[in-house]
Amino acid sequence: MSPAAGVEVPLLPKSKAEPEKRASLPGAVFNVSTSIMGAGIMSIPATFKVLGVIPAFAMLLLVPWLVDISVEFMLRHTHSGEATTYGGLMREAFGPAGSFAVQMCVTLSNFGTLAVYLIIVADVLSGDENKAGSLQEWFGVHWWDSRAFTLLFIVIFVMFPLVMFRRIESLRYSSAVSTILAVVFVGISSGMAIYAFLEGKTKDVKLLPSLDNQTSFFELFTAVPVIVVAYTFHFNVHSISNELGKHSSMTSAVRIALCICAAVYCAVGIFGYLLFGESIMSDLLVNFNRSSDTAIGALLNEVIRFTYVIHLVLVFPILNFSVRTNIDEFLFPDKAPLEEDTPRFVTLTVTILVFSYIASITIPNIWVFFQFSGSICSASIAFIFPGAIALRDVHGISTRRDKVIGAMMIILAVITSTLAVSTTIYSLIGNKAKSLGLMAARFC
Repeated sequence: MSPAAGVEVPLLPKSKAEPEKRASLPGAVFNVSTSIMGAGIMSIPATFKVLGVIPAFAMLLLVPWLVDISVEFMLRHTHSGEATTYGGLMREAFGPAGSFAVQMCVTLSNFGTLAVYLIIVADVLSGDENKAGSLQEWFGVHWWDSRAFTLLFIVIFVMFPLVMFRRIESLRYSSAVSTILAVVFVGISSGMAIYAFLEGKTKDVKLLPSLDNQTSFFELFTAVPVIVVAYTFHFNVHSISNELGKHSSMTSAVRIALCICAAVYCAVGIFGYLLFGESIMSDLLVNFNRSSDTAIGALLNEVIRFTYVIHLVLVFPILNFSVRTNIDEFLFPDKAPLEEDTPRFVTLTVTILVFSYIASITIPNIWVFFQFSGSICSASIAFIFPGAIALRDVHGISTRRDKVIGAMMIILAVITSTLAVSTTIYSLIGNKAKSLGLMAARFC
């Protein structure tokens, strides 16, 4: 969407009925941090297992540096034109096809993420076919602690009030709590790792990756999209920046948030790897789900699980905001701003929430879809589209350095995403063939 052309007349006083309320820098920092730190925080330790400690640390610092540059591309080209959304920015550069591409990527990636968040919440509280949830362990199996009812209760009484806020700045307090919970999680896991170190129970870790064969080399690239996804928040850049008003304030908010998230990710990665070593799972929460030898350990596991659930519940409305904005821009490009149209706002909000709930309880294996959409869509949102905007340079503001970095972003994103998707497909085919072979052996 682009704002209507007009002329500002600074000599005329603004009406009291139209106060211009700007968002605060701390609120923007918390909202950016929450947009970044979602479910990806639990996948970071597994990248240490795949890459080794030194390359993993390097990637966790390199990716946010590139992300900061890509966001700077977006902001500079936004303030040089009339676009107020990511889709509008791509429309200025590439026409309707550009806006459609970014809208589809954001909608597919973030809608899948919303469903995954609900699945994780249900797994922790109500369990799955393999393990009982926390509520069932405490109170036994009842109709009210089933997956469907537990999620329905949370969606109606917790998530629905949060997603009804029309300004992303209104979520600054829930975002602050979410960021604090992430720090609490780091504190608990680091405390557990330090205690295990003093007891001599920490696991051996690899400083560098083990390249035993050709397959393991290509598997290194599967860790890169995980880190890219963990830092992708570009879909909310315009929503937060528009409410801040100042280009420099958004740049500061992004850099502060990236520093916070990089510190959290590095701490979670190394302490999680020290705790579980080579037995660490792609989802760290699975490791914390396992029974502990001590009562204190079991209690800490429960605290971590519930902290994570609350964190995801508070991240949910931030991602919902981006999905709602992009769907509205795609379906109603010429309508009034969404926050000014109550029927349209409520209809879209409720529809997204309902479909997220239905997907979470009816699609048992959404993870495979999420792996592919994350590898392709997140790489496009974070690097390919911003790099293409810098190369297209419709406003004539990109320097030679900008174009070189933009081209490098696109090339690296395409290569790593292609290799990650290819490796994932190969792994799925290999696992399926292995399963079929075991079944055949049983009947022979």
